[in-house]
Amino acid sequence: MEGTESRSGAASSVVADWSLAFWTLCAVILPVLITLWCSFQRSRRQVLIRDIFRKSKHDWHYTDLFGQPSYCCVCAQHILQGAFCNCCGLRVSEGCLKKADQLFLCKEIMMRSNGGAHSSMPHHWIRGNVPLCSCCMVCKQQCGTQPKLCDYRCVWCQYTVHDECMMDCLKTEECTFGEFRDLIIPPYYLSTINQMRKDKRTNYEKVVPYCRKHWMPVIILANTRSGNNMGGTLLGEFKILLNPVQVFDLSKIAPAKALQLCTLLPCNAVRVLVCGGDGTVGWVLDAIDEMKIKGQERYIPQVAILPLGTGNDLSNTLGWGAGYAGEVPVEQILRNVMEADGIKLDRWKVQVTNKGYYNLRKPKVFTMNNYFSIGPDALMALNFHAHREKTPSLFSSRIINKAVYFFYGTKDCLVQECKDLNKKVELELDGERIELPNLEGIIVLNIGYWGGGCRLWEGMGDEPYPLARHDDGLLEVVGVHGSFHCAQIQVKLANPVRLGQAHTVRLILKSSKMPMQVDGEPWAQGPCTVTITHKTHALMLYHSGEQTDDDASSVSEQDHVREQTDEDL
Repeated sequence: MEGTESRSGAASSVVADWSLAFWTLCAVILPVLITLWCSFQRSRRQVLIRDIFRKSKHDWHYTDLFGQPSYCCVCAQHILQGAFCNCCGLRVSEGCLKKADQLFLCKEIMMRSNGGAHSSMPHHWIRGNVPLCSCCMVCKQQCGTQPKLCDYRCVWCQYTVHDECMMDCLKTEECTFGEFRDLIIPPYYLSTINQMRKDKRTNYEKVVPYCRKHWMPVIILANTRSGNNMGGTLLGEFKILLNPVQVFDLSKIAPAKALQLCTLLPCNAVRVLVCGGDGTVGWVLDAIDEMKIKGQERYIPQVAILPLGTGNDLSNTLGWGAGYAGEVPVEQILRNVMEADGIKLDRWKVQVTNKGYYNLRKPKVFTMNNYFSIGPDALMALNFHAHREKTPSLFSSRIINKAVYFFYGTKDCLVQECKDLNKKVELELDGERIELPNLEGIIVLNIGYWGGGCRLWEGMGDEPYPLARHDDGLLEVVGVHGSFHCAQIQVKLANPVRLGQAHTVRLILKSSKMPMQVDGEPWAQGPCTVTITHKTHALMLYHSGEQTDDDASSVSEQDHVREQTDEDL
């Protein structure tokens, strides 16, 4: 009996162990299988959605959460996630995507030819999801107040109308293109130009929409990789307000190709808004110089800046601010572009000729808009760029970028890698050699701002100094004693060592390797001769917005520049 009981006890314990092992295995494997199945379904759904997006005429983008209460334009149900069109503003649930493609037309960048010329077009109404605080164009009361799909919005003029105020006459009424009519390229204009090109006619100036004298079409060039990565959001907002053909993503198309749109528009009328950092602005200005080489001088546009980079010194100099983080509505940005004044900007040729090698190496040639430097600030830029090349994902925020600059600046205060620069270089201003004091860095300035918002040439403002301008053909040359001295200048606790102003700057690096930079693009340079000469002028736009204390000292300077530019034009 005892043996039987012991065997049955052993068998039951084995069964219990196997049962525990089975349920433990189930507890581990089942969540994994469910996760894999959900992941497979999600990836399959994403493939289907991407396929719909690819075949659609709408510029669909998927979001997991809309930023405001939204309703599907097809089934009228409230939705938290789904797809929205970056061009016309349609919002639909995932299941209604195919129906939306069949039911609703997107913005037409060019009118379909019906055998005749067009000079106007009707409103293009879309129902529901009107902007918050919008008013009805008929009764002047607020639209979109009901918690359902209601009211209409025209995708061109952005006017809104209540359901009960919508009349048959409004559906066929001519669209005026609203507040930004002077900036929009109308679809019928492009269809007319297309027909003229087929007929081999090039007198595009005669085809001016609305019979308006002050038409100034704008082209948006956005770098989605600049600074805080806001370029993607801005692209969609500009496409809603303008013709999508006017908005370009510089990560997909080069500026030189995008600017060819200027050749289809009236001469000396186009304005370009560059959304990016100073490097992006330089890229666009280089493309404009290529237009001059091709003989397209009469199509050269004026350039405005929406600062998305880290330093944004050129943007700051021209009154567009030190950085954009979404605090100003896109509508106000377009108003600023319309109201901005034309101004000139000097551009400089920087030629770096290496010593030795029997002059077999070609000299390196750069174009400078902001500044050239050798010394601690170039070393900080070089370290920053090396770090960013290794881990680019960490540098998606303007604050992080500036923190890294601060770290390398603090490090250089202790190490002083650029000391005794005055013993390693010779400096000539307009052919005259300058005796250098004990320095660690030399900075050659074309614009008022440097180092992310510091007016370097002015310093503390307690000493007399010649006025600095960015269109006078003169460069300002200053020296610094080190990274700590740079920091003191930025907080107005010290003045720079002003070495002089010149039309031509020549710098000879006699020995060793030193860090150099042109407009934030750094490199390590051996013995060489650096020659900076005037290259050309760029047509820019100056925004006279709210002024800071730093700007107050240069108000008369900017007024004089604008008056002189107006006389030249």
